[in-house]
Amino acid sequence: MAVDQQLLDILVCPQSQGPLALVDLPEAVRQRLAEKYREHFRDEEPVVEQGLHCSDSSLIYPIVSDIPIMLVDEALPDSVLTR
Repeated sequence: MAVDQQLLDILVCPQSQGPLALVDLPEAVRQRLAEKYREHFRDEEPVVEQGLHCSDSSLIYPIVSDIPIMLVDEALPDSVLTR
């Protein structure tokens, strides 16, 4: 799953307006998110491997099947990276 560098260059955190960095998500988090978003993907299994991390807000915005979910309410705390 590759996020285009040009897209990364223009996206900012919706909460803090801070820069975002691509991070790999732990397997348990990947599985939980795939299950959460499954109902939105009728004919395919959602793929979740990475997220966009904002160190200013300590939030991670998941990338589901190449679509960054840039909603503060859907963001994860960055503490999921250390579990």
